[in-house]
Amino acid sequence: MDMDHLVVGAATLDDGVAWCERTLGVRPVPGGKHALMGTHNAVLNTSSATHPRCYLEIIAIDPEAPPPGRARWFDLDLPALRERLAQGPGLIHWVARVPSLEATLAQWRSEGVDGGQPVAASRGLLSWQIALREDGRRLRREGLPMLIEWGDRHPCDALPDSPVSLKAFEARDGLRVWLDTPLGERMLEVIG
Repeated sequence: MDMDHLVVGAATLDDGVAWCERTLGVRPVPGGKHALMGTHNAVLNTSSATHPRCYLEIIAIDPEAPPPGRARWFDLDLPALRERLAQGPGLIHWVARVPSLEATLAQWRSEGVDGGQPVAASRGLLSWQIALREDGRRLRREGLPMLIEWGDRHPCDALPDSPVSLKAFEARDGLRVWLDTPLGERMLEVIG
């Protein structure tokens, strides 16, 4: 499994974009809308030699989208997280890229971990399968990520290079990441 992307939650996408400019010194590019989840995002390429094809996703509930009819990913429907994000954006989770989502989920199930079920999704030229739990909850046990298996294309294939790169990350009892930015090295920790 490889680091695929970091997830920064925000009360609004505009708040998240402003946070990125203020905290990392660079403006992310518009990503798109996730009809399946009623969210939208902005993205920033954070690829590095040690973490190729890696990006930062700023995500928020899309106020123009209808309710998704299921719990949104990354705990975005939980009142406690919504209250926390109302105070300001922050790192909320991470997503790991795997070559076989089915095989990795089967392995996790054999170890007693409910990583969710594979759900097919697409947007434009991108297609992927992502593991979603019915309750939309983040996996916190030992800092476990959400899992994704990409199709023929990856978002970094079309993202412009940026001056921000992922230097290191540590996922144990939570998640800590170190980014090299135009404003200097920054450490981000996951918020609850």
